[in-house]
Amino acid sequence: MPYQLVVDSCCELTPELKEELHAQSAPLTLTVDGVDYIDDETMDIPSFLEAMYSSKNLPKSSCPSPESYAQRLRLGGLEQFMVTLSAKLSGSHNCAQIAAKLVSLEDRQRKIHVFDSKSASAGEIAVSLKILEYARLGCSFEQIVEKVESFIHEMKTFFILENLDNLIKSGRMNRIVGYVASAMSLRPIMTSDDGAIKLHEKARGSLRAFTRLVEIIGETGSDFSDRTLVITHCQNERQAHFLQAEAKRLYNFKDIKVIPTGGLSSMYANKGGVIIAY
Repeated sequence: MPYQLVVDSCCELTPELKEELHAQSAPLTLTVDGVDYIDDETMDIPSFLEAMYSSKNLPKSSCPSPESYAQRLRLGGLEQFMVTLSAKLSGSHNCAQIAAKLVSLEDRQRKIHVFDSKSASAGEIAVSLKILEYARLGCSFEQIVEKVESFIHEMKTFFILENLDNLIKSGRMNRIVGYVASAMSLRPIMTSDDGAIKLHEKARGSLRAFTRLVEIIGETGSDFSDRTLVITHCQNERQAHFLQAEAKRLYNFKDIKVIPTGGLSSMYANKGGVIIAY
């Protein structure tokens, strides 16, 4: 491809996707009880989750440093794109912007654009796939920036988590909204509101929540022929494949991808969490 893509590790890339997207991933670092876990392809997710559940302390995460991003940018050519976690959820976007400015000053021929996904996980993957789509169509760097920014503005992200504790305690979700969402054994369906986490609605029971999630897709549009539905899940293949099958039966997505969550997404999604974006 005529460009290079750099993402943070909340953008879960399978080896096949990484090659197809011509991507480099800058890992976040996760910490449980003083032990650091590097969120890359070598991370043992089950062991990390076991350590997290065994701890009485809140797990922590730190975003890639500007230099971590810059090292990956220096490996690329003259046209580069970056996709990060929502700027309202992480410092990853700010660090990516610093790196882009630094590398641009080193070589003024480079064009680098940093996309704020205003999402995470499945949303970052959906944005990355749009970059690839427009590049394959022969769009210029500037056209890709314009079209992908428009896509981000319209993109939908929804997720159902087993619990919201880590999001609430880390300050990434309003504490009052979070506890209301978790009350009375209802399953909250969450969404992205310009990159911030918002309660969309609540459903009684897991089956109804995932059935309702399928319905919500249909309520947000009727023609999905130019969109890929991305489903990421934390050790919940059953519900992820239920969503895949129902979406394929009811809607005309051009493609549907099901991908397991990496370290950071698993930390916040917990076992059973599912995230969708399109």
